[in-house]
Amino acid sequence: EAAAAAAERGDERPFSLGLSGGSLVGLLAQHLPPAVATSGPAAPARWLVAFCDERLVPLQDPESTAGAYQV
Repeated sequence: EAAAAAAERGDERPFSLGLSGGSLVGLLAQHLPPAVATSGPAAPARWLVAFCDERLVPLQDPESTAGAYQV
């Protein structure tokens, strides 16, 4: 119902997603791709992704949350 209402009013706001690291990386890698819509209001092209616990380290550092998601 919410998605239909958003589409009806032409809602262009992005879908916001905050990601942490740790075991969530593996869970999302396994379960998110088959569940993602390829079009519509929840399509990845409309996502605003933020890393909630990112550290100031290079992407190659084992402590980098963003680096973990790039693998």
